[in-house]
Amino acid sequence: MITLTIDDQKVVAEEGMTILEAAREHGIYIPTLCYHEALKPYGACRLCIVEFADERRGARLVSSCSFPAQDGAVIRTNSPLVLEARRMIIELLLADCPDVKAVRELADELGVEKSQFEPEGEGNDCILCGLCVRACQEIVGVSAISLINRGIEKKVKPPFEIASSVCIGCGTCVFVCPTGAITLEDIGRPRLAHEWHSEFQARPCRVCGDHYLVPESVSDYQELLAEEEPS
Repeated sequence: MITLTIDDQKVVAEEGMTILEAAREHGIYIPTLCYHEALKPYGACRLCIVEFADERRGARLVSSCSFPAQDGAVIRTNSPLVLEARRMIIELLLADCPDVKAVRELADELGVEKSQFEPEGEGNDCILCGLCVRACQEIVGVSAISLINRGIEKKVKPPFEIASSVCIGCGTCVFVCPTGAITLEDIGRPRLAHEWHSEFQARPCRVCGDHYLVPESVSDYQELLAEEEPS
């Protein structure tokens, strides 16, 4: 076990914990948008930055979701330096995603009413947190989607923007998305809730165990349902 100080509070944490995990273990709030406890830390949104100080290097800003808690360290989650950096981050997010509820709520929390940055194009809902991509890879084990391109062209798509043949339509990407940028309608895969597993190509979801249709079987499934409807 290690002991560190977070916002003037002595905190005992397990060796190997991140600063964010140690803080949450003791009810200390740090905002996040790209973090999920079931996935490896990624540090995309940077909203979880905190001021970290030790004897060797002094104070600096670090990403609390990926930076390890260290014995004797002093952490400040709401120092002027931290708040200034978070406000800058949320202004950038507001410029790109002005209508996203989660972003608006964090902006209100930080006292940001308007972004000083001009939007590059029409507002969108994706903040490029990578949660959907990582969930598809780490939890489902399929890697049907990825982050492609760089800079302002960066987006979530199937590799090479070719329709994926490995997506099982499980909806894991939908449930981890913090902004609602992905919906079940976007996936377009009907759930197989029948005993016809042998008649269609179906794969079990590694999370819930239910079976889902693979893309090649969707049209056949829809045709069968249409035939069953009373005329």
